[in-house]
Amino acid sequence: MLSRTALFNYSLFAMPLAVVALPIYVYAPAFYAQQMHLSLAVIGVALLCTRLLDAFIDPALGLWMDTTRRGGGYGKFILLSLPLLAAGFVGMFNPPAMVEGHALLWLIVCLSLVYPGFSLATIAYQSWGAALTQQRAARSRVTGVREACGLLGVVAAAVLPAMIGLRGLSIVFVVLLALGAWRLLRQAGEPTAATVAAEGNIFLPLRSKGFRWLFCVFVLNGIAAAIPATLFQFFAEDRLHLGHQAGYLLGLYFIAGAASMPLWVALARRQGEARAWLISMLLAIAAFSWAYFLPAGSGVAFGAVCILSGLTLGADLALPPALLAAVIHQAGHSGRREGAYFGLWSWATKMNLALAAGAALPLLGTLGYVPGMRGETGGLALACTYALLPCAFKLAAGVLLFLSPLREL
Repeated sequence: MLSRTALFNYSLFAMPLAVVALPIYVYAPAFYAQQMHLSLAVIGVALLCTRLLDAFIDPALGLWMDTTRRGGGYGKFILLSLPLLAAGFVGMFNPPAMVEGHALLWLIVCLSLVYPGFSLATIAYQSWGAALTQQRAARSRVTGVREACGLLGVVAAAVLPAMIGLRGLSIVFVVLLALGAWRLLRQAGEPTAATVAAEGNIFLPLRSKGFRWLFCVFVLNGIAAAIPATLFQFFAEDRLHLGHQAGYLLGLYFIAGAASMPLWVALARRQGEARAWLISMLLAIAAFSWAYFLPAGSGVAFGAVCILSGLTLGADLALPPALLAAVIHQAGHSGRREGAYFGLWSWATKMNLALAAGAALPLLGTLGYVPGMRGETGGLALACTYALLPCAFKLAAGVLLFLSPLREL
């Protein structure tokens, strides 16, 4: 059983990784529009194109890790990611005066550093966690503590810019990155690879029946989570007229998710990860569908929805990676092929966000919703797309999970 000290040393690195993600999508567009005078359309295209390119190299990165570790661990890939993450993130929010007039090029360069660095670090870090233990009682404990630390990083990224600005956030990020990497690489007890195959196959994980089932459930559930994430600001402002409280409501959601981790880890230890995840899906549908019925000004009621649905977030974050570790072990690939599995996993995570935006936003426009307009038709379309459509995807994921062989792992 992994000691508490080793588990903490491993999990701490999740905080700086979480700090990276939120500012790129929340703060970078406003920063480059207001400070660097780029149009939102140009910024959006830059973010989308670099993100799509990044997503499609993830499986190749995972395969590269599996075939080049030479019997060692994942530490060298973490080390490679650090300068990319630090330079890309700090440069993005602290552009030198000389880039004035070339802001778009500077943004693309920074994104081209931070995205591959994030992918490299995430795939290596999650693979490391999957290789730490294959014990059923310990799998969800590892992912639960890690994801709880990640949620604390998300909350920090959401709160700190208002207090210390983006320059201050950059300093905090570098400190957290250095501290987390030091504890991870020196004191977390990295597992070593059993053997390293001379040849690899990006699609090797798809030969596993368990992985195919889990991958389909993960994609459906991921789209269910990505749709409200994409539409949250629109729903808070134009449906509920609570735009000024949106940040606090989002904070409630993430704090509830972090607080729920011990509950889901304990339930997974008793019932198994798949059964616990299925229970969380049913609770999420019951809690989140309530949002459809809320009228304008329902701050307290929507806060309750955020808390209740946030409590199920802990399961969505902690249990699927634990199940993936079990699938890797069942396939006989523990200590050898985690990179290939988590490369595809990372690709799916990023594509979920792209699919959600690509489906939900055009659907809203077709149904008559215009941002900033608070008419009845558009408001109803927004409520259906924000609250009911994710529940439909979540229900489909739950049915698939119930029918799958994953409950026996």
